[in-house]
Amino acid sequence: MFSLTHRDGAARRGVLKTAHGDIETPVFMPVGTAGAVKALTSQHLEEIGASIILGNTYHLMLRPGDELIARRGGLHRFIGWNKPILTDSGGYQVFSLAGRRKIDENGVEFRSHLDGSAHLLTPESAVDIQWNLGSDIAMVLDECPALPSTPDVIERSLELTARWAKRCRDRYLAKMIPDPFSRAQFGIVQGGTFPDLRAKSAELTVSIGFEGYAIGGLSVGEPNETMYKVVEATTPHLPVNQPRYLMGVGTPTDLVECVAHGIDMFDCVMPTRNARNGQLFTSEGPLNIKNAQFSEDDGPADPACNCYTCRNFSRAYLSHLYRAGEMTSATLNTLHNLSFYLDTMRRIREAIAFGRFEDFRQSFHQTFARRALIS
Repeated sequence: MFSLTHRDGAARRGVLKTAHGDIETPVFMPVGTAGAVKALTSQHLEEIGASIILGNTYHLMLRPGDELIARRGGLHRFIGWNKPILTDSGGYQVFSLAGRRKIDENGVEFRSHLDGSAHLLTPESAVDIQWNLGSDIAMVLDECPALPSTPDVIERSLELTARWAKRCRDRYLAKMIPDPFSRAQFGIVQGGTFPDLRAKSAELTVSIGFEGYAIGGLSVGEPNETMYKVVEATTPHLPVNQPRYLMGVGTPTDLVECVAHGIDMFDCVMPTRNARNGQLFTSEGPLNIKNAQFSEDDGPADPACNCYTCRNFSRAYLSHLYRAGEMTSATLNTLHNLSFYLDTMRRIREAIAFGRFEDFRQSFHQTFARRALIS
């Protein structure tokens, strides 16, 4: 289901084939937490070139419920999106509940943030829920320990994650219909910021055998350079000819740097969340459109961008919409930010194909850092 087409140093370009279409990698996946990318429709996403989106298992299982979605024909039909969908296992959200959850070998008991109702999420039920959703790529249930933690805590956690991964795989294989375009399941490598534990987790996870592998537990407060070093140390332990997914990352700079270390897939709420808070990503760095200096600026958000927002509206208008609390503000800002992210990935793929990725990397950092973050 995955083939590499070009390599330029550690950077890779490839194609990931699914039942709902092909995905060119490296790829960024917009996050549709509750079955929608906030402020956008599926038509918007298609128009800006999104080839895959991410759904959140935790939120969808609680509301409207995975069985209801299954009765509606699956998540693709329910939300009107006919391209690939990746769903997480819900593990990260459950573990972020802190005092509302209890972990043991069987799984995680937790109380809903919506109504306090009790739930049990096991490796098997995580697979069942994602099967009901009909996702093209499903993630295993993993434990997400808080950082910083001691090596002993991280090691016990990654061993539990590996045992859960084996149970997820067994459940998945029992459900799978043999088909070269059937659904895929990715394992998750944990290990904190310790390279030796990342290597151990990768070995345990790869030995189970998945269609792809994710690196989890990063972008949770550690310094960027630490994250880059962990990614660089981990990717050599993952199979060359299978996709590599860095979960929950990140800034435009993070995407470029982690592609340089062999990552193929990314997701993050940053472009959509920051858009709703008035921050726009541009070719010369981020700008805060709510700042007074833009109230009479007739230029586009980014002169180098050809998205709908930049073709049609001024910074002054975008600033006005944000200050007035208009819903259109979130839509136009989100259209721009996701367009910027997706276009950055397109340019990365093109640079890899022509053997110019390192030139692109250096040029990107120079221009993106040109504008100091306006606060």
